[in-house]
Amino acid sequence: MAGAVADGIIGILMLMPSRMGEAEFRYPMGLGASLMFGWTALLLWAYRRPMERKGVLLLTIFPVISGLVITGIWAAAAGHLPVQKIVPSSILGTAMCILMGVSYWKATTAGNRDGTR
Repeated sequence: MAGAVADGIIGILMLMPSRMGEAEFRYPMGLGASLMFGWTALLLWAYRRPMERKGVLLLTIFPVISGLVITGIWAAAAGHLPVQKIVPSSILGTAMCILMGVSYWKATTAGNRDGTR
């Protein structure tokens, strides 16, 4: 649920003209927002049956969140963004990966105990 809420908020922020920046960024930000809303829906779908759909967590960790964090780090290292711009999203992304990883592990071990896998 935490991932769905975060993605929904980020999707909304991506559509705000003041956050979209220059005109050449509006199209890619709109595309990104569409993907964020799609992933929000996927996470909400998985939340309804968390044990059966726990694999969505792994897909969210890699490539989605880890890809976003790595892209931010690359952008800062290449000088495209100041480091302070990527720190909050990198911290949030890392925290979400840990939360989802622990959730996946708990769902897997609980499934092994009751035989549902």
